[in-house]
Amino acid sequence: MSRVRSHDFTVLWIGQTISELGNRMSVFVLPIAAWQVSHSSIATALAGASAMAGDVLALLPGGILADRLNGRRLMRWASAIGGIAFGSLVVAGILGHLTVPHLIAVGLIGGACAGFFAPSESAAIRAVVPTEQLPSALSQNQAREHVASLLGGPLGGLLIAITRWLPFAADAISYAVSWVMLGRLRTDLTPPQRERTRARDELREGFTFVWKRPFFRVLMVWAALANLVLNALFFVALLRLIQSGFRPSTIGLAEAAAGVAGIIGAMAAPWLIRRFATGRLTITLGWSSLPLSIPLIWFNNPAAYILAVGGTLLLNPAGNAGIGAYRMHVTPLELQGRVVAASRFVATIVMPLAPIGAGLLLSGLGGPMAITVLLVATAATALVVTLPKDVRAVPRPDQWAQANTDGSVPVQASRTSSSETENAPSTVNAVPPVEPNTVDGMPAAVAAVNKAST
Repeated sequence: MSRVRSHDFTVLWIGQTISELGNRMSVFVLPIAAWQVSHSSIATALAGASAMAGDVLALLPGGILADRLNGRRLMRWASAIGGIAFGSLVVAGILGHLTVPHLIAVGLIGGACAGFFAPSESAAIRAVVPTEQLPSALSQNQAREHVASLLGGPLGGLLIAITRWLPFAADAISYAVSWVMLGRLRTDLTPPQRERTRARDELREGFTFVWKRPFFRVLMVWAALANLVLNALFFVALLRLIQSGFRPSTIGLAEAAAGVAGIIGAMAAPWLIRRFATGRLTITLGWSSLPLSIPLIWFNNPAAYILAVGGTLLLNPAGNAGIGAYRMHVTPLELQGRVVAASRFVATIVMPLAPIGAGLLLSGLGGPMAITVLLVATAATALVVTLPKDVRAVPRPDQWAQANTDGSVPVQASRTSSSETENAPSTVNAVPPVEPNTVDGMPAAVAAVNKAST
């Protein structure tokens, strides 16, 4: 993986890597702590869902604010509020007054901080990273998230085994580190000046910008469907492992092995993005989970689970980073926050339905038939992104500057040599098409709320 040479991106990346790890620990232990306090399955579920709910609720206002206010200040406020919220759990834990409502409230606040943070971070990356290095920058972010996902659960489990409030203390410290690192950013992250209108009209502008462009309209629909279907598929596979009596440690190792595939994929992502057309890479990602998940019909064991989830995560970082970089490249600076928020909102709002649908299918049809139905749905979902020519037309990064505003590529651009495209004029302030936020706009095997998702 080629490293991005930018002081501000490095500062941002280090701070958010530490913060991401703390976040993953908290997301993992919140439902565990709720169970320890209440022994109620409903309370446990509410605590587990609180972070995602807060994230979704804050995304749209977060996108509006990202295009209005200084991004550095907005991100620091989000980090400060998150740190104070999780610090309150530490105080309550030490005093022996930890309650379920407190856990749920902090989960909501932490998720809301993520929702406010993400659009501003996306705009910040676009401001501090040169266009040609955007794929590498987002690939590094993908690696960050997969490492945090791999380590967050085990570390959170280890800390909560020592004492109930310790993982929340670690997360509060990670928020503080993020706050300090954000203070070292040198670039002025104030968005371009524009006439302010009503929040509803500004939000509509972001959705309209995406929806009027065929390529990104297709990706927005596909992202929501893929997130729903794939998460349901892997949740069914996970439930079957649990029902079959596999030890939690064995299932945890299977999750870790699949996570390693994601890290490998993130390391290979810049190479893949440079050599393959972004549209074709997106289509390949759409189909990648299908062949490797077919064995789940007949084999209910950790090896089949690793093959299915790991195979999907192997290519996911390249798809996420490639389309994410393309979005940043072609989105006007004054729309970065709202486009990210609109795309991520549509992609994630359906995800809470995935475990519900998985449970209904598994109880009603049984394991093999539930897997079969979801595999058919996966194929249908892949067709959504395969058939439109607007997806197939998106070229490699060295040809993005020649892409038409409708998402297609002129014949001349497709024949342009790499030496010519390197000298192509910059399109930072152009208004070509935009695509869904790809960290949440692409299918993910494990859904979690991140403090800084680009």
